Amino acid sequence: MLASALLMLLAIAGLGVRLAFLHLGSHEKVRARFDRSRSYHREILAGRGAIWDCNGNGNVLAMNLTVKDVCVDPAVTSKGDTVIKTACALADLLDVPADEVAVRMKQPDRRFAYVKRFVENDRIEEVDALGIKGLFFQDATIRHYPQKSFLCHVLGFVNHLGAGSAGVEQYLDRYLRGSPGMMEGRVNALHQELYIKRGLHVPALEGANVTLTIDQNIQYMVEKALDEAMAEHQAEGAWAVVQRISTGEILAMASRPAFDLNAFRYASDPVKLNRAIGFVYEPGSTLKPTVIAAALEEGTVTPDTMFDCENGAWMYKRRVLRDYHAYSRLSVADGLKKSSNILTAKVALTLGDERLERYLRAFGLGHKLGVDLPGEEAGILHPVRQWSGISATRIAIGQGVAVTALQMLGAVCAIANDGFLMRPYLVREVRSGGGEIMQRFEPEVLSRPISVQTATTMRRLLGRVTEEGGTGRRARVAGYTVAGKTGTAQKAVAGGYSSTEHVASFVGFLPVNEPEIGVIVVVDNPQPIHTGGRVAAPVFSRIAGPAIRYLNVPGTESMLAQRL
Repeated sequence: MLASALLMLLAIAGLGVRLAFLHLGSHEKVRARFDRSRSYHREILAGRGAIWDCNGNGNVLAMNLTVKDVCVDPAVTSKGDTVIKTACALADLLDVPADEVAVRMKQPDRRFAYVKRFVENDRIEEVDALGIKGLFFQDATIRHYPQKSFLCHVLGFVNHLGAGSAGVEQYLDRYLRGSPGMMEGRVNALHQELYIKRGLHVPALEGANVTLTIDQNIQYMVEKALDEAMAEHQAEGAWAVVQRISTGEILAMASRPAFDLNAFRYASDPVKLNRAIGFVYEPGSTLKPTVIAAALEEGTVTPDTMFDCENGAWMYKRRVLRDYHAYSRLSVADGLKKSSNILTAKVALTLGDERLERYLRAFGLGHKLGVDLPGEEAGILHPVRQWSGISATRIAIGQGVAVTALQMLGAVCAIANDGFLMRPYLVREVRSGGGEIMQRFEPEVLSRPISVQTATTMRRLLGRVTEEGGTGRRARVAGYTVAGKTGTAQKAVAGGYSSTEHVASFVGFLPVNEPEIGVIVVVDNPQPIHTGGRVAAPVFSRIAGPAIRYLNVPGTESMLAQRL
C-alpha cells in the first residue's frame, strides 16, 4: 500500500515538473520547428499570355489550361500496410508505374512528394473519389496548343518549368510569362489553410498576349500543300513562307516534318528545326535574278544584250560550266527565262567580284535579316578576298553560297517592292492583360539594292519565266500574272556535288505589275523527279492561288477592267 502511494506521488511530481518545464522553460527550437510545420510560403503562378493569329483573340493558337498536381504527404501515406494497394490504384488512374508511386508514398521522414504533375480535372475527380489519406492536390497550369502540330515551328513550346523553349514562346518569353505572386500564412494539423492567419499576399501579374501577322487560313493552305508535296515526291523535308511584299509581314511559315506541340518532348531535334530560317542550302538558279538585277542597275548589260552560250558547255579558267539545255546565243531576257548558267555567269563577270559581292549582301545574303524568332541562320557568303578565279561564275548560279529560304524570299520580294528590302517579321503587337500596348512591330527597310526602274524591268523579265517556254510555267495561277524563278541545286557532298540528291525550289510573287505577296517553296531531296520547275513550282501555285484570292486581290481581268 505504501509502495503504491509512493509511486503515485512520484508520478504526480514528475508530471508537475514536466508541466513546469513546458510552461516556464525556453523552447525556441521547438517553437521554431512547430511554426515551420504549420506555416507556408507559396508562389502564385502567373497565367501565361495567349498567342493569337492576325485576326485577334478569336483565333487562339496557344493558351493555358488549369490542371492539378497530384501530391502526397509521405509521413501520412507511409503508415499502415496498404501502401502497395493504394499505389496500384493511383498508378492505374494516372498511368504511372506503381513501383514509383509506392516509393514516393513510403518516405516517413518527408512531408511532400509528387505523384503526377499536370493532371486534367476530369481525372482528378476520379483520384479524389479514392479517399486516400495524405493525398492532396495543387493548382497548376499547362500550356496547350489547340491545333497540335499546326504552326508548330513558329509557335514553339513551353517546357515543364514554364520557360519558352522555341519559336515565339521563347522569343517573347519575357512578355508571355508574367510575374508570379506570393502568399504566406498558416495551416492546421490537417494542412488546411487558416484564412484568418493569412499574412503576405502579392497577386500574380498575368502574362501579356501576343498577336501575330500570321493568318491561320493562309497557314492552313501552306501546310496542306507541303503535306501533299512530301507524299507525292517522297521528300526528306519541305518548307514554305508567304510574305506581304510592301511590309515584310509573314502571313504563313511552315516546315515539314512537323510535330505535336502538346507532346514536344517526343520529337527529335531535326524535326523541331524550323527549316525556313534554320536550314541553309545552296539556292541554285533562284539566285540568278539578283545577279541580273545588279548588272542592270550598274548598266553593264541591258535585257537585249546578247551572250554566246557556247552550245551548252563553256570552258573558263580550265573549268567547264554546263547548261541543262544547249543554247547558242541568248539575250539577257531569254537567258533568265530559260535559266542559262553560262549566260548568268558571263553577266556576273561584267560586274566584277567586288560589285557582285556588294550587291548580294545588299539583297540580304550572308547575314541575318532579324526576323522575330530564335534560330535564324546567317547563311554563307564568303568575303571576296576568299574567292577563287571562278567563284563569281559559280556564285552567280547559286553554287558556293548558302541561304535560308527567308533570305531568298526577301531578295526576290525586294525586286517586287521597287528595290526595297524589308525586314521580315511575324509578331504584330504585344498587349498586357489589361489591353495596354507594350510593343508594336512596324515595317522596316533594311536596304535598297536597286532602283525602281531596275525593279520594274526585273518584274517584267521574271514574269516571262512563267510563260510558255519558261522554266516556271507550272507556277502559274489562273486569272493572275506570276513572276518568279525556279531552282534545282545538287546537294554538296564530300569532294563535290551529289548526282542523286537535290534541293528543288521556286520563289516568286504576284500579280506581276502590282505585287501583293511573295512565296517561296523548298523541297529537300524529292524523288525521282527533282527539278524546281516540276516539283516546287506546282506547290507554289497551290499556295499562291488560294492565298491571293483569299486576300481579295483583283485578278488580271479585273485590273484591266478598272483601267478601262
